Amino acid sequence: MAMHEFLAQDRVIWGEPAQEALLAEVQRRGSSRVFIVTGKTLNRQTPLIGQMTQALGARFVGCFDACIEHTPRRTVMDAARAVRSASPDLIVTVGGGTAIDTVKVLLIALAEGLEHEDELSDWHLGVNPDGSRRLPKVKSPPMRQIAISTTLSAAEFSNLGGCTDEKRKVKDAYMGEKIGPATVILDPKATLYTPSWLWLSTGLRALDHAIEGLCSISPSPLIHALGLEAVRLLTRGLRQSHRDPEDLKARLDCLQGAWLAGIAIMRVPFGASHGIGHSLGAVTGMSHGYTSCIMLPHVMRFNAEKTKSVQGLIAQAMGTNLDAADAVAKLVADMGLPGRLSDLKVNAEHLEAVAAGAMENLWVKTNPEPITDVEQIRQLLARAW
Repeated sequence: MAMHEFLAQDRVIWGEPAQEALLAEVQRRGSSRVFIVTGKTLNRQTPLIGQMTQALGARFVGCFDACIEHTPRRTVMDAARAVRSASPDLIVTVGGGTAIDTVKVLLIALAEGLEHEDELSDWHLGVNPDGSRRLPKVKSPPMRQIAISTTLSAAEFSNLGGCTDEKRKVKDAYMGEKIGPATVILDPKATLYTPSWLWLSTGLRALDHAIEGLCSISPSPLIHALGLEAVRLLTRGLRQSHRDPEDLKARLDCLQGAWLAGIAIMRVPFGASHGIGHSLGAVTGMSHGYTSCIMLPHVMRFNAEKTKSVQGLIAQAMGTNLDAADAVAKLVADMGLPGRLSDLKVNAEHLEAVAAGAMENLWVKTNPEPITDVEQIRQLLARAW
């Protein structure tokens, strides 16, 4: 049996300033106590959060701005304590994947009454000894989140959250029906504060969602159609964003491309670019935008025989006569993003731990070209070096 389970998401809004869309959505939901989760830079060095709190007025009850990249368990639990203390009826998440994943996992902590980091160990996805997936059933959280996107990670379009266990140096996946945003607001002006490297590299992450969704071992007609349009929007939008960072039309193309690509997350199995990327992030601290820049072309070449026809369609959608993997690598290079692990001065001694961690990843196990031995991961990492 094959199926598509739709996300518990009410609406995606674009075409009006974020603060106006936020106020209208809060009023529509009848929320009276709104808590904001974001990052320190957005809160303390830009006017964006101030615009949100001003729009909310007396409804604003607090803010947590200590989200950290790769979402370590400790910051999730710190955020959960801050939310409990403020007793909101709605969380507004402003930022990218780090902030959105922080809220996803803290909502699981609130739903299940978790108070300590180690308690999260019972709630992440895993693989059972017989090879089947372990998918803990999570209660509905006491409130929902809505998200104002400032990057292209597309975390706002899934009910899957990543959270790093710093003791094991593994980024675990958490899933719950209603932990993802109920509403997403896309305002290209809100992204103007995002550093160029982050905007462009998370755009490559979005392209990774689209491509690994298209190349999935369990293809879906919906993901296929959305994925090809996402490739078109992202290729066009990212190139123009690189040429002119102030071009709001190009930024909206990117946001909408990330939306279409993100619908594939946990709706079809991804592959080793995501799987190895999770391990690279957990072990080295590398951003997932950069892991996609580096790993995606190599994984596409590794999978070329099994995904030849769809990679041809990807190349067409990118508007090139190059092989799809070469077209992605060229896009990375043209935007001045890193294409090799050595470009980021990754310690070669860490690659063994990266390979070992990747072998535990769900998406390495569903790569189109089967990966059954850690040596295959080592070889991919060597090519990426």
